[in-house]
Amino acid sequence: MNETSDAYLFSLIKNPASKDKVFLQLMDTYKKPLYWHIRRLVVSHEDAEDILQETFINVYRFADSFKGESKVFTWLYRIATNECTKHFRKNKNWLKNAELITDKMMSDLSGNDSDDSEAMLIKFQQAILKLPDKQRMVFNLRYYEELSYEEISQILDSSVNTLKTNYHYASEKIRQCLIEQA
Repeated sequence: MNETSDAYLFSLIKNPASKDKVFLQLMDTYKKPLYWHIRRLVVSHEDAEDILQETFINVYRFADSFKGESKVFTWLYRIATNECTKHFRKNKNWLKNAELITDKMMSDLSGNDSDDSEAMLIKFQQAILKLPDKQRMVFNLRYYEELSYEEISQILDSSVNTLKTNYHYASEKIRQCLIEQA
């Protein structure tokens, strides 16, 4: 969906008569990309589903506060990222659970004749999980979502230079972790 139609949708969402219909259309457009953004951060499907639901509840609740000063997807990603951060604070064991999930995936792979690329992807995810929260978020938004540093700056409310530094450190840590796992 392009930004013009997103802005148009948000102008309609402020009208009580069309709010529900427009919200469903917005949800339909962004559900999948937001789910994968959240899933990459929290790993667990169940946690990702819960956080996605909470994200859309907040979008619906605060749609009137969207001023159009940023892109719609930036605003949505910011809400989703904030919900992930809340999840990290509330659930101190989330990282241990994410590591258990990736460990189980690795053990499942070793039991069958899968190719090395799947194992490498799991090792890559394990390396990402070892990053501090901020670096992991910056890395995921830049690497997977291919967002510009300016867009990430709006989502994470950080300076572009700080984000570039975080991405550089994250990349180096991931590279080092993969070398150690080889």
